[in-house]
Amino acid sequence: MSSPRTPGTVLVTGGSSGLGAAVADAVAAAGGTPVVLDLKAPDAGHAFVEVDLADTAAAQSAVARVIDEQGGLDGVVTAAGIDRCGRIVDVEFTEWERVIAVNLLGTAAVVRAALPSLAERQGKVVTVSSTLGVKAVSDATAYCASKFGVVGFTRALAAEWAGQVGVTLLVPGGMWTHFFDDRPDQYKPGSDAQLNDPAQTADAVLYALTRPAGSEVRELVVAASGESSYP
Repeated sequence: MSSPRTPGTVLVTGGSSGLGAAVADAVAAAGGTPVVLDLKAPDAGHAFVEVDLADTAAAQSAVARVIDEQGGLDGVVTAAGIDRCGRIVDVEFTEWERVIAVNLLGTAAVVRAALPSLAERQGKVVTVSSTLGVKAVSDATAYCASKFGVVGFTRALAAEWAGQVGVTLLVPGGMWTHFFDDRPDQYKPGSDAQLNDPAQTADAVLYALTRPAGSEVRELVVAASGESSYP
């Protein structure tokens, strides 16, 4: 029976905060090497490349740089994500489009650039959708569109690269992170909200990354016990 693999070199988008930071820390604690793509350097001191993931050409170039500097990749986790809450007619459309660009197009650009290297090592991809990628709510058209897109993209990717790269779709519920900080008060979770610890979600990601070649976790839903947005 095959043993779990070590995480190896894992590229983590959005790895300077929130779930991404928790994933990077979990990879490092398991003996792997996290490499963060983000707008700012991670406090934990992990290897880092600054990039705006809304710029897909820059995102692909950043991945190529990491592959060159690290000698290859064993895993990719696309944890970067942004949101702009409000009715579609009230959100500036440039901001609406940026949500799609970061959450969906940035995810696709990073994964696309990493796939040849991952295939060489039978590596793993974990994309990060959301419970709002399977359940739509008002005042979140950009976020839902992007995260529903990640679901479709990942399921198609799993079929396309079956037997070459392990592909996991992560569907997390809300977590206690800074993700909500810049929202208007009406869209922030209350003090009684039941949110998950991002370290618990990161632990599930680590499990997916360390499955032996030929075995993979296709989809994961990780949420607090009282999560209201799933199912």
